[in-house]
Amino acid sequence: MHIVLIEPEIPQNTGNISRTCVMTGSTLHLVGELGFSIEDRYLRRAGLDYWPYLTFYRYPDFDSLLQKHREHRFYFFTTKAKKSYTEISYTNNDFLVFGKETAGLPPQILQKWQDNCLRIPMVDNIPRSLNLSNAVAVVLYEALRQKGFPGMK
Repeated sequence: MHIVLIEPEIPQNTGNISRTCVMTGSTLHLVGELGFSIEDRYLRRAGLDYWPYLTFYRYPDFDSLLQKHREHRFYFFTTKAKKSYTEISYTNNDFLVFGKETAGLPPQILQKWQDNCLRIPMVDNIPRSLNLSNAVAVVLYEALRQKGFPGMK
């Protein structure tokens, strides 16, 4: 599986997601401006000794990522979607795309890819959503469950 973070802002979230990627055999793709240095001590601390095992790539923008991986399916996670993340049959090479903590995904991505936008069900009377690292874990583990947790025991 592939996890894509567009302009993540909080190093601890990205560190936790990195650790989740390592433990699930997933690849991390970081896109655009980061709200921290990749050398940030908080990022590495959250990833602990897993960091050397992480497969990750950096891209200056989303179009660069898309050009390199155009043959894959992309799913975009947003509170604005109508369809639940559990309504999809995932494949091993899908790209699961998440936006930054304070703003989510850019409107132009949501408009262009609206048929591939998914949401995690949450109560609707609270003006916040799940923490980014929790949201990634919820979706990633559903995708892996559907595939029988390949390469995991």
